[in-house]
Amino acid sequence: MAQLEGNCLIGQSGGPTAVMNATLAGIIEEALNYEFIEEIYGCLNGVVGILNEDFVDLAAESQQVIRGLKHTPGAALGSCRFQFTKPADYERALEVFKAHDIHYFFYLGDSDSMAMLDELDTYAKADGYDLRIIGLPKTINNDISGTDHCPGYGSAIKHVATTVKEIAADNAAIGEGDYVSILEVMGRNTGWIAAGAALAKRRDFPHDPPHLIYLPEVAFSEEKFIEDVKRVLAKEKYCLVVVGEGLVDEDGNFITLTSGATDAFGHVQLGGTGEFLRRIAEERIGVNARSCKLGIAQRSATHCASKADLDEAYMLGEEAVIAAVDKGETGKMITLQRGESDSYKAETGLSDLSDISSASKALPIEWINEDGVSMNFPFVKYAQPLIQGKVEVPEENGLPVFAKIKGTRVERQLGSYDL
Repeated sequence: MAQLEGNCLIGQSGGPTAVMNATLAGIIEEALNYEFIEEIYGCLNGVVGILNEDFVDLAAESQQVIRGLKHTPGAALGSCRFQFTKPADYERALEVFKAHDIHYFFYLGDSDSMAMLDELDTYAKADGYDLRIIGLPKTINNDISGTDHCPGYGSAIKHVATTVKEIAADNAAIGEGDYVSILEVMGRNTGWIAAGAALAKRRDFPHDPPHLIYLPEVAFSEEKFIEDVKRVLAKEKYCLVVVGEGLVDEDGNFITLTSGATDAFGHVQLGGTGEFLRRIAEERIGVNARSCKLGIAQRSATHCASKADLDEAYMLGEEAVIAAVDKGETGKMITLQRGESDSYKAETGLSDLSDISSASKALPIEWINEDGVSMNFPFVKYAQPLIQGKVEVPEENGLPVFAKIKGTRVERQLGSYDL
């Protein structure tokens, strides 16, 4: 496969994760190995940076900064919840790529971003422009099809499960058979994150907290919730509940909405599920109850990140460059797959962008016990390898040190664009 001379561009989109920048570092460090990749650019704030021709020179960053990205949470290039929606957006993107001699484009995002990349690949091919596009999955929700799991998920559930164990220690100190504690976690359409709380249970101790896990995949019943809580409190000093924010009733309607608002991708804005359950516990069961919402804290908790997750995120970045440069691939998403050996080992693969479903990958129903509020061994076997190891984050004065790119701007070649 002929190697293309020219520049490469990297972008980040969607909700940040604890290991999103590790993937960025992997791309940069691998791209630096190829002499015919002349410049390595980053587009600020995702594809918005492409339309605005807002680029920074990543090759100008120090090795110390690039290495530091591996343990820095968030999105160092800035993120966005914006996607190309009209032909003019795609045409503008190609115009910008040509102006900056960009022939390799690597973009981190969710399934919506993968669909956009597929369309961009179609436009480039129709135009006859040599552009190799590789998508890289990232989301703590773990709901992108085509990949066994998504970078960011392992660190998120490690943080959630750790938080459950910490809250349990607090609850055990004050509970007297009349205390309910509710932890609300992210998960608009799927229960992958809430399910991860089950890892807090010790092997052969099924009654360990979390005592109840409520998932979007299982229709919520207020009466069953009351029965579940009473059953736990009859045996335990407290009841620790984990609930996904996207909890729905038997008609498929969200239990709570913060408003009728939606984000740029049309996703309904959710919130307040934990508080909803707290009120039920206090008003209908008559117990003391507290709710806690992790919110965005669960996305970028590098202090509790998984080394396995970070290593895989970095590997995806490296393999994306190899796929585009050495193998001449385009219109693909780099994936994580499990090796066939008994011991866990992640391998990379490629999936056509056109095969990535726009629908969220659901948590397998067969991994949920018949009680609807606990997870079985197949889920634990799936998830436990993803949380292994600790990320060593350097400190200064007792606090973590995160990398920040200098952001040397690349000179614009075109006029402004109306978003």
